[in-house]
Amino acid sequence: MAFGFGIDALLSDAGLLGQLKRARVGLMAHPASLTSGNLHSVDALFQAGVKLVRAFGPQHGMRGDVQDNMVESEDDLDPLHQIPVISLYGKHRRPTAEMLDGIDILLYDLQDLGCRIYTYITSLRYLLEACGALGKEVWVLDRPNPAGRPIDGMTLLPGEESFVGCAPMPTRHGMTVGELARYFAQQFVPGCPLRVVGMADYDPTAAPGYGWPEAARPWVNPSPNAASLNMARCFPGSVLLEGTEVSEGRGTTVPLEVFGAPGLDARELLRQLQREDPDCMGGAFIRPCHFIPTFHKHRGALCAGLQIHTQVPGYQHEGFKPYRLYAGLLKLLRQMQPDLALWRHHAYEYEFDRIPIDVINGGPGLRDWVDSDAEGFASLRERLDADAAAWLPVQKEHALYP
Repeated sequence: MAFGFGIDALLSDAGLLGQLKRARVGLMAHPASLTSGNLHSVDALFQAGVKLVRAFGPQHGMRGDVQDNMVESEDDLDPLHQIPVISLYGKHRRPTAEMLDGIDILLYDLQDLGCRIYTYITSLRYLLEACGALGKEVWVLDRPNPAGRPIDGMTLLPGEESFVGCAPMPTRHGMTVGELARYFAQQFVPGCPLRVVGMADYDPTAAPGYGWPEAARPWVNPSPNAASLNMARCFPGSVLLEGTEVSEGRGTTVPLEVFGAPGLDARELLRQLQREDPDCMGGAFIRPCHFIPTFHKHRGALCAGLQIHTQVPGYQHEGFKPYRLYAGLLKLLRQMQPDLALWRHHAYEYEFDRIPIDVINGGPGLRDWVDSDAEGFASLRERLDADAAAWLPVQKEHALYP
């Protein structure tokens, strides 16, 4: 059997397709919502005779109209099919009863990155809650997790929830959106009528993609700065930089694949990381580099930094720990420059009373560790190992694939 996305399985199942054709259907989608034939799910469903009455767009829009981060989208009309497109990253982030009126089944077909700090899975939970309250069916059309099965990062603490952290799970959770939907439904919305339409022939541990069917399907950006499989692997670590004055590469051709700032001694930083925590690299090639952001942090300034490459010979997916890697770089930078104004202070993803790094991390644990003179690399590894061990049974309970 050839690999197929959840949307492919749906379109090839006469029973499921027949059920949809008798219903009024809504769809949450974005630019990466493609079939294996590279047709957008909206177009494919219309071609199959499904009556789509409404579409919903997450952050960056249903057709990918918004480039930068934390920029809202407006409601719109799909130019091809003339159906309303409701923004769930604007005035509303949770579907209202009015938005769901006249819909019998709501399809969710978003490509995730496998990181808690990504708004699409928060939108999934909100969708389940809204539909569950109204007794409306949700069908999640499953898609690959390009970060694969490994677990990495701190677990979000109770009371630290946000739009980039909707549940107590580690930063890199190791689950597909279908598996997460099963977890969300069990834990938070047990009455929601949920169906997960699984993928065909998906192995989240298979080389060379280790979660992404690299030889079978093209990479399509799920958000404008998610530009490669390498980015997806780095993202559970590089996203931490959004809460710092260090550039994550926004405004360059390699966003969220680098670590840099003006005047940074990148070679010394790498040398110290190789001494303190070489095991976090997992065979990735880390290269000193320079870049000049055209927008965002350090716009127009020459930054020295490091670029992380995972698509190289010798890469060991289970051993690559991006959260530990980027956290370690921040710790070493703090030690090298104790007086550096490292943390940003601004509104982040609708959170106005917490500093961004704590919102991103799901609590103050990372910031406290980086700023502590007493805690070393061993204490971080112990905490991350404990968090991973606690999450593993949850991951296994809801697993749909090997």
